[in-house]
Amino acid sequence: MKRFLPLIIFACLCVFLVIGLQLNPKDVPSPLIGKVAPQFSQPILNQTSQNFSPEQMRGKVWLLNVWASWCVSCREEHPLLNELAKQQTIPIIGLNYKDQDDAAKEWLSKMGDPYQLSVVDRSGNIGINYGVYGVPETFLINSQGIIVHKFTGPLTPSLIQKELLPMLAKLNQSSL
Repeated sequence: MKRFLPLIIFACLCVFLVIGLQLNPKDVPSPLIGKVAPQFSQPILNQTSQNFSPEQMRGKVWLLNVWASWCVSCREEHPLLNELAKQQTIPIIGLNYKDQDDAAKEWLSKMGDPYQLSVVDRSGNIGINYGVYGVPETFLINSQGIIVHKFTGPLTPSLIQKELLPMLAKLNQSSL
């Protein structure tokens, strides 16, 4: 039996490898799903004398989109956010992650601003509290302030149509 132990361990590792290769790397589970969104109070990008707190969104279903001007994938996602904002489907709050204020303002000026407001997170501490792995990431938060879903990576038309909008419809029905 001792002779076969390395072979058994190798077989187990192969099984885990095969299982791991079948997973979608964008489906990163968040321990915050089903929990109250972490609270913070941070300055607003274009109104640094005012702060924003998630508590201000109580009673609304909303998105918290983590973005940065240096993020290539954010550039890919941004037209979709502009379209969502134009349709007034859901309020979108931006979390400007580890960015320079001037670069962020210029980026929004050039690319369009889909956000009701963007919160400044220069240090990345808010992102850490939300378990952000990288940008962009988007959190769907219900009217009770609970994180319902986390989208890792850029939103796509398919994700919006097949996941976000059905979840949003369900959340809006349950809050009536």
